[in-house]
Amino acid sequence: MSMNDAYQPINCDDYDNLELACQHHLMLTVELKTGDVIKAKAQDLISRKNVEYLVLDDEGSSQELRLDKIASFSHPEIGTVVVSDS
Repeated sequence: MSMNDAYQPINCDDYDNLELACQHHLMLTVELKTGDVIKAKAQDLISRKNVEYLVLDDEGSSQELRLDKIASFSHPEIGTVVVSDS
């Protein structure tokens, strides 16, 4: 998949959980649809050209993930959330 694929918004409840994670700067384990796993601190949710991204802080390095490329994310306070399309 290329980053030019049409963006598919995620479910509102999943978005709300990510928003909560960002507000509390929770350390998330994020599994991408490619199978890659990233462990980093949730920083912010941003929108650019009608595409939404999760901004993660990985030991001082910022990384942006398209929300529709995330398969699941987890943290002990929120459990494991399997991301679905809206």
